[in-house]
Amino acid sequence: MTGGVTQARVLGMDRVACASTGNTSASLASYAALAGMEGIIFLQNKAIALGKLAQGLAYGATCLRIDADFDRNLELVREASEKLGIYVLNSVNPFRLEGQKSIMIEALQQLSWQAPDWIVCPGGNLGNSSAFGKALKEMYDLGLIDRIPRVAIVQAAGASPLYESYLSDFQDYEAQKAQTIATAIKIGNPVNYQKAVRTVKWTNGVVESVTDQQIMDAKALIDRAGIGCEPASACSLAGTRKLVERGIIEPGSTVVGILTGHVLKDPDATIGYHSNMLEDISGTYANRLLQVGDDIDAIVEILDREKMPV
Repeated sequence: MTGGVTQARVLGMDRVACASTGNTSASLASYAALAGMEGIIFLQNKAIALGKLAQGLAYGATCLRIDADFDRNLELVREASEKLGIYVLNSVNPFRLEGQKSIMIEALQQLSWQAPDWIVCPGGNLGNSSAFGKALKEMYDLGLIDRIPRVAIVQAAGASPLYESYLSDFQDYEAQKAQTIATAIKIGNPVNYQKAVRTVKWTNGVVESVTDQQIMDAKALIDRAGIGCEPASACSLAGTRKLVERGIIEPGSTVVGILTGHVLKDPDATIGYHSNMLEDISGTYANRLLQVGDDIDAIVEILDREKMPV
């Protein structure tokens, strides 16, 4: 996002905008505030996690809550930009993707330029996966890495147009009405579809889909490790587990999983999982909130009896 905001400044723009499921809007609002620009964000009416909405409001962005899904909001923000001269910072903007390449460059730098066997990342609007493919190809062409890792793009089963297209070897494509608990990737018509296809082909990669149950179980394991992530990020682990089970990722492989949002982005999903309050999702690894009275004997009894779930 900072790359896109920097380019907006170069062009003399003072208003930047995006449609968002929450993460892009939080980032835009922050960097717009730092740059002294007005941030404008188009949000879905009901499907945005409160942790993400709070960031946009806190950073001073103009927040429009619209009764439409992400794909329609993206159309609206592009129409508004044409009418009002606002600079769009969704991943249709190539400077956004150039900035997002830095995620992959830093990851390889941290690995001392030793390429892993696999890069596994969530897939929503497919900006990250598109940028990752371009970054890997450029690093290889520059001689920074001696081979290109395979990229696995993992989508939620309820928002998986790339996955469905992959099953036909990308001969067919159909937009979907997205529905998933992983709101950050709740996108049925990703704008970077063609670029993501190039990433898969460049890297001899794969596309996988995972259920909301698999996503939330993987999230619980990531959270329990003391890292923590929002549901969409957990697609990386959920997809890795599925690809290992299918024998696509082989034993002994080096795998880098990309987490795109921290645990406080969607606290309602976390609490719902551990309270067994999510529709059609069971708390397989639930860590129950224990209610106890103001009584030391009762507290001691619970602490003697209860063990952290494994």
